[in-house]
Amino acid sequence: MRSALLVAGLPGSGKSLFSEAARRAGLPVVSMGDAVRQEAVRRGLGTDAEALARLARELRLARGEAAVAELVLESLPDAPIVVIEGVRSPAEVGLFRRYFGRVALVAIHASPRTRYLRLLKRGRQDDPRTWDEFVQRDKRELSLGIGEVIALADYMLVNEGMSRDEFLERCAEALRRILRDLST
Repeated sequence: MRSALLVAGLPGSGKSLFSEAARRAGLPVVSMGDAVRQEAVRRGLGTDAEALARLARELRLARGEAAVAELVLESLPDAPIVVIEGVRSPAEVGLFRRYFGRVALVAIHASPRTRYLRLLKRGRQDDPRTWDEFVQRDKRELSLGIGEVIALADYMLVNEGMSRDEFLERCAEALRRILRDLST
């Protein structure tokens, strides 16, 4: 029976650090955001935040609310446990719950101010450059249902007031607990 750890959190919360801890533990990680970026490149579109948001909306209109999850399922690694980073909607969670035998939903949380500062420092092409852009991006994410996904998570990690290494260790500890729970 295959299992999945679904990771949800608003931009800058620390999802990628949880994924890094999972990779260090030998688990394959698939990023929902990367799936959208790859689809954008395949279609010859831009990969800035607005273009990616537009593509994600188009995919959902054409294929349903779980469209990005369907993209991910098309390229899943063959492994007994997979970590899927960036789940945003209840429909995506539902699709993964139907596909996998067992699913654990992990939410990563950090305050808006902390996330904004992290995103400024990260400087990825699709990251907001102003507070207004940041707020608009959060509103887009919340409109997809990510708040409900976070609220219904099986596990919650708060990434606030600690160093990167401290949070990585917290993620590693949580992963051990989650994997133990999945195996029972």
